[in-house]
Amino acid sequence: MHIPALISDLALMLIVAGLTTLLFVRIKQPLVLGYILAGFLTGPFFNLFPAVHDTVNINTWSELGIIFLMFSLGLEFNLHKLASVGGTAIITALTEVGGMLGLGFVLGNLMGWGLMDSVFLGGVLAMSSTTIIIKAFEELKLKGQKFTELVFGTLIIEDIAGIFMMIILSTIAVSSGVTGGALASKLLMMLLYLALWLLLGIYLIPTLLKKIHDIVSDETLLIVSLGMCLGMVLLADALGFSSALGAFLAGSLLAGTIHAERVEHLTKPVKDLFGAIFFISVGMLVDPALLLQYRLPVLFVTLATILGKLVFSSGGMLLSGQGLKTALSSGFSLAQIGEFAFIITALGASLKVTSDFLYPIVVCVSVITTLTTPFCIRLAQPFYEFLNRRLPQSWLHKLNRYTSDEQSEQEQDSEWQQFIRNYFGYLAIYVVLILGITYLDLHYFFPFAHNYMGDMLTRLLTAVLILLLSAPFLRNLLSLRNRRFASLWMKSRSNHPPLIALALFRWIVAMLLIMLPLQQLYHIPPLMLWGVTIVLTFMIYRSDWLLGSYLRVEARFLSNFNERQLAARAGDASDHHWLDEHIWVCRIPAFNQTAYHDKTLLQMRWGERFGINVIKIIRGKRHINIPAGTERLRLGDDLYLMGSKERLDILLRELNLPANKEGELYATLHDFIGKGQDGFSEEDQLLCYTVTAERGMEITGLSIKDAKIKDKWSCFVIGLERDLYPLINPNHNMVINNKDLIWVLGTQKMAGKLARADLLQSPDEELIMESMKRD
Repeated sequence: MHIPALISDLALMLIVAGLTTLLFVRIKQPLVLGYILAGFLTGPFFNLFPAVHDTVNINTWSELGIIFLMFSLGLEFNLHKLASVGGTAIITALTEVGGMLGLGFVLGNLMGWGLMDSVFLGGVLAMSSTTIIIKAFEELKLKGQKFTELVFGTLIIEDIAGIFMMIILSTIAVSSGVTGGALASKLLMMLLYLALWLLLGIYLIPTLLKKIHDIVSDETLLIVSLGMCLGMVLLADALGFSSALGAFLAGSLLAGTIHAERVEHLTKPVKDLFGAIFFISVGMLVDPALLLQYRLPVLFVTLATILGKLVFSSGGMLLSGQGLKTALSSGFSLAQIGEFAFIITALGASLKVTSDFLYPIVVCVSVITTLTTPFCIRLAQPFYEFLNRRLPQSWLHKLNRYTSDEQSEQEQDSEWQQFIRNYFGYLAIYVVLILGITYLDLHYFFPFAHNYMGDMLTRLLTAVLILLLSAPFLRNLLSLRNRRFASLWMKSRSNHPPLIALALFRWIVAMLLIMLPLQQLYHIPPLMLWGVTIVLTFMIYRSDWLLGSYLRVEARFLSNFNERQLAARAGDASDHHWLDEHIWVCRIPAFNQTAYHDKTLLQMRWGERFGINVIKIIRGKRHINIPAGTERLRLGDDLYLMGSKERLDILLRELNLPANKEGELYATLHDFIGKGQDGFSEEDQLLCYTVTAERGMEITGLSIKDAKIKDKWSCFVIGLERDLYPLINPNHNMVINNKDLIWVLGTQKMAGKLARADLLQSPDEELIMESMKRD
């Protein structure tokens, strides 16, 4: 029986790699260096061992290695981790990547290299090695220190920058030069696709995995995960992007699910095998004669890597407000290149735009900087002490003042900054989704439908489909649902003009998004187009059904996005008692606001404007629990208000009342129910219950408003929990789904009504029976 060359080659590679990695474990060096040595020993430039013959298939396997390495990197990354890195990591990473890109390009030109070699050299030098740094920190027992956490945050941003860099370098390589228009177009399309994939992936993938959770074995999950990885690779390639981007994105989508650790555990052997083959194939390209010929470039690139990263990384830390000691420790830690450098160099080689000497030079520099990393980290403290002694005191004083602890620790944004960040963040999401829907319908659905239907019918159907799919997002885009909007509005009259302008801006964006497909499909005259757009915009804005549809999509998205955090919390709070600890109750004794005298609760619109509900009015000896919207306020009433602490503060500021202090009946709803009603009779006390919506119940499938829970059972819906995700004070257009956990607030009389309607599932039976008798 003849054994294919691929099998004998793999046997040779893995046997040699097994021996070299055992050696490197023994001498406490990274395994990557062992794989590179194994590649050199089995490659064409070392004649004492048999060489690999089937290089074509080995290169294919090494490409799979890149794919699975990027997939594994994606599994370690999720958007929550990105949100937690803070401004320091972002500033440091951008400073370092930008600085090293420029340094590498200049160095390549100074050494007489071609344009593409210089460009790719800059990309290589910009990336530090996560694997090598983690190993060095573990060996030196530095994990948990402040600068190590900042370094890990910087590496996360670097990984993301590396993905973008590969797209940019691919575009530059294909266009044989830096053409601004083509590059900008490619980047914009990449950003649109990336955002669209992430949003759709977060909405669809966890939902799919939940549905098949009970039937998924380890084997099935492995196949599904690898299938998703390779499917995203094919999709990325079809759209003109690198396979690495698709693999990274597939991993990052799975990273946010409760299956992330399990997938990572199952795919680790696959990643280790193919990753080893990739690094072995890197070692095969090391030509000692070529390295000897380019010994000076190796020396220059090594010095540029260590010194450049020290300067730019430390400089980025200083710019972000960190102290000199922290900045130097971080800078010395990042002074190497690693596995991402091989991937970028492999990209240049596969596109045939870089010279043969670049690969072995990068490998040699990576080996050298890997060996020097522990020594560089140890050198940070002595170098800091040296600078502290030698730098002029005036410089140190200015530096310390700029990087004071107060400034470096300050991660709190102002209220305006937080509002602007949320405003444009949500705006970007809506725009990406609606543009994605429009693009997909115009470029894919329209040509497909045109083959089977007439031109006029196809255009009409495409326009209707775009508007139907976009309408829920347009509805929320038109309403400025931001909890800080009311706070800023009430804080100062000077805030009114910019807030109005921002609200109008969203309306203009929404109308432009509506106009885009209409203009593409019908070429309507401008005046008529604006008229049709304005009519459609107001129709969408006035639709409560669309808002309910959006809220359902948003709830599912948020539940999926926070799936891992919610699952972790479920073990500590499976009885759900935590929700009423996030809702606050405030008392306004002897209400004396003449402007509100004899006005109904509906006329005051506190719920709409502030998200505040009046849960009790005490008028003399009479308790009015869960008052109706037609109830009128009287001077001297004691009011009990419910909402978030922040919104209660906003309302008190509007009423020119001092903020209540905790303990003066400014307490959580949990404490109010448990201890804040001791002086009330049992009939007058408010209670909190949970109701689980199930199929067949009269409330399931209806919005909170249409279910008329307040009118029928005299209670407030104060919260709704869907797939463990909490929605405090949900919008009345929210549709109640099967298995939703609904929190209601009312009296013991309410409990009897709920029990008779077979809605109350878990409260104390004696309490229900007593309330039913009283009723």
